Amino acid sequence: MSRRRKTPGEKTPGEDKTEGAMDKAKGRLKEATGALSGDKVKKAEGRSDQRRGTLKEKKGHLKDLFK
Repeated sequence: MSRRRKTPGEKTPGEDKTEGAMDKAKGRLKEATGALSGDKVKKAEGRSDQRRGTLKEKKGHLKDLFK
């Protein structure tokens, strides 16, 4: 069984999971900052970053399943 080569720009499952965790942490920080300062836009950006992070983590898990 031959392994498929990684094309330039394609991320490994571990990279997707790591990026996802970082996005979630960044989102929590933004959301907390927005909540403390009363900035609704910043709070919404934080929630969006958290969702993006969750999706990246799930993408990494799916890549692991379909190796």
